[in-house]
Amino acid sequence: MARFAAQPVVAVLGPTNTGKTHLAIERMCGHSSGMIGFPLRLLAREVYDRVVAIKGKERVALITGEEKILPPDAQYYLCTAESMPLDREFAFVALDEAQLGADPERGHVFTDRLLRARGREETMILGSEALRPVLRALVPDAEIIGRPRFSTLSYAGATKLSRLPPRSAIVAFSAEEVYAVAEMLRRLRGGAAVVMGALSPRTRNAQVAMFQAGEVDYLVATDAIGMGLNMDVTHVAFASLRKFDGRRARRLTVAEMAQIAGRAGRHQRDGTFGTLAYEGSQGARFEDEEVDKIEAHVFPPLDHLYWRVGAPSFESLDALLTDLQRRPDRPVLRAAPQAVDLAVLKRLADEDWVRERARGPRMIARLWAACGLPDFRKTGAEPHSRLVSRIFRHLSEGDGHLPVPWFAEELARLDSVQGDVETLADRIAGVRTWAYIAHRADWLADPDTWAERTRALEEKLSDALHQRLTQRFVDRRTSVLMRELGAKGGEMLLPVKVDEEGTVTVDGEPIGRLIGFRFKPDHRARHGDMKRLMAAAERRLVTELSSRARQLAADEDSHFTLATDAGRPVAIFWRGDVVARLGKGRTLLTPRINLHRALDSLSAADRTGVEQRLAVWLEGRIQRELKPLTRYFEAARDPACSPSLRALLSPLAEAGGIIARRELASAIEHLDREGRSRADRLDVKLGTLDVYAPTLLKPEPTRWRLALFAAAEDADMPELPIPGAVSIATPPDRDACEAMTRAGYRALGAQMLRVDQAERLARLAHDTRTGRKPFCPDPGLATSLGLRGASFTQLMLALGFRADGENVWVWKGKRDQPKRPPVARPGNAFGALADLWPGHATR
Repeated sequence: MARFAAQPVVAVLGPTNTGKTHLAIERMCGHSSGMIGFPLRLLAREVYDRVVAIKGKERVALITGEEKILPPDAQYYLCTAESMPLDREFAFVALDEAQLGADPERGHVFTDRLLRARGREETMILGSEALRPVLRALVPDAEIIGRPRFSTLSYAGATKLSRLPPRSAIVAFSAEEVYAVAEMLRRLRGGAAVVMGALSPRTRNAQVAMFQAGEVDYLVATDAIGMGLNMDVTHVAFASLRKFDGRRARRLTVAEMAQIAGRAGRHQRDGTFGTLAYEGSQGARFEDEEVDKIEAHVFPPLDHLYWRVGAPSFESLDALLTDLQRRPDRPVLRAAPQAVDLAVLKRLADEDWVRERARGPRMIARLWAACGLPDFRKTGAEPHSRLVSRIFRHLSEGDGHLPVPWFAEELARLDSVQGDVETLADRIAGVRTWAYIAHRADWLADPDTWAERTRALEEKLSDALHQRLTQRFVDRRTSVLMRELGAKGGEMLLPVKVDEEGTVTVDGEPIGRLIGFRFKPDHRARHGDMKRLMAAAERRLVTELSSRARQLAADEDSHFTLATDAGRPVAIFWRGDVVARLGKGRTLLTPRINLHRALDSLSAADRTGVEQRLAVWLEGRIQRELKPLTRYFEAARDPACSPSLRALLSPLAEAGGIIARRELASAIEHLDREGRSRADRLDVKLGTLDVYAPTLLKPEPTRWRLALFAAAEDADMPELPIPGAVSIATPPDRDACEAMTRAGYRALGAQMLRVDQAERLARLAHDTRTGRKPFCPDPGLATSLGLRGASFTQLMLALGFRADGENVWVWKGKRDQPKRPPVARPGNAFGALADLWPGHATR
């Protein structure tokens, strides 16, 4: 773990799905105040909601160009990179996706934040590994940490739309292409959700909610999903590998391909990527070299970032223009291409009336702020400059505010929910313009009122756009499912078939899908038809389910997985779908296998075959992943073992291979040399504070141990610690804290430290001291483990040391148990004192 507290700037670099943003949120929430800058308004909003859940609405602010939520007591700011308030001081500051400094359009903003945005106590830069060389040149004192991806990303080749696996995202690079693919998915697979950067957060969230809830199995998006938006996607298909970047149509870079493909897979679930093969496509195809680099997460290092003066001079209009066109003086920086704001400023600077009014720093700053109005409608510099010109004219005359009638009239023109998808999307872009203006504190006489009105109008249009997208790209018609019904019980007389992809058809008409052993009716059918569909399909699918049961019983181990999603029961998956859940068994290592209710219709013989195959797989995996633990259980029952060793191993096994030493003090005291030798051969570490098996602290054994504990307690799976983390914040929830203790962490106040690292610190302290003389332990190791001062003090006290000054310690030996207080007797003066003894309980 990095020495976060010892370095002023820490860069966390790596591919997607490495937990970089999650780490930044955790670090920020550990400080008294903080700010994170994001590349997208959608991402800032998503993280805002997460931090609000942790810190409360009154302590969290959201600042983007068109949206501002700023409580009076806000301490934690989530912003777009352009909106980061650099004039405020924060204890923690982070910049996400810092490699966007190489983007010709917005790169200069990210480069400026990378160079200037600093936290009082900690600064974190998040980005791609490709950023490393330029970061070394620009911030030489930064500590750079590489993080591996949690899951595997692999190439799956070209796939037809009709054969796309469920939970797929198709990425296109124009609105027209997005709509075309979504329309084909509606016809072929029942529908798709649509996500584009131009959508408002409300529309985007509503569309993603459909996808996450399983109402649709497919999502069609622009490359906006590559910037950290979290969705449960297993496969990413590229409809094209070319995009228009604002200047020309070009092929995606390998880094851009990887950023988008990396959305596949979530946490420890593997993902795949490939291309889309459909009629009319341009035959997008990855080169072998590109595939190798994406799978290995190896990309060409960046050799430059784009730069523009972040704090230009406002002494005069010409001084402002000179500063904005100044060339960088560092080799790894390049002058940014002319952005829309500078192009608009140059056009206005040629107007005499503008030069006449733009006098003095205040008015020049006002002009530059007006030029910073984003071109949400993508009209181009010339048309956009006419709107900016009118805005500045109002800002530079009279009371310096925009006329209310004009602002209200422009909003009124947009206040209509009529029209198609394109019309509504264009209106939302227009509302974003006026929302941006309303959030400038000194541009309107009553900015709060107009900010609320623009927000309400954007939500109204967003809801209408979500409805239009759903109507257009999700076929909610009731399918023609039952052409003929039998006279009794609604029995379907038409032939039922199941194809290779699990699609169930009746006389050629699809009625649903068979996913594993679960039948999922067509979501387009009315609610009233669902029960009839389920009953009819289950009666006709008995043969298919029996065939799948026999296939499962004969299948290879590689097709079974243990599902350990936090907050859900521990389950066994077969070929990607749930078949059983684990419950309480006789011992920790022998959980009960409860078949999923979808298998209830199987015959007794088929159920027995499935249960036996799952039991063999589960036992084999437990033997492999938890070998020391299985040996503890065996040795604890072995009569050849000494009683003292069995007294040690039995509670250690029941505790999952990790237990506090004080709970085994008597057994350890009575261990002879042979017992200690055998314990060592069994991978038992008799630590100063804890007894544990070092191999059980690895990520996969930890996952299995926590899963077995959850099963033994008939509880949901707890959150897993970040793989490789040696110190973590102590969870406020008691159950979560107990789970981290079982995972191998020792509580030290506000932090928890992995027990093997606590042992390292214990050894270091004892190696440093000389008898009972005062000594100063080297804080370097504790700092490198991320351990703060208060937590280090807790550890030293637990080890039997006592403070004798600042960072001076004396060995006093283990703390003795407190003596029992005097027994209260009538008329005894000690009796009254006994009532005041801390923790005294009345007998």
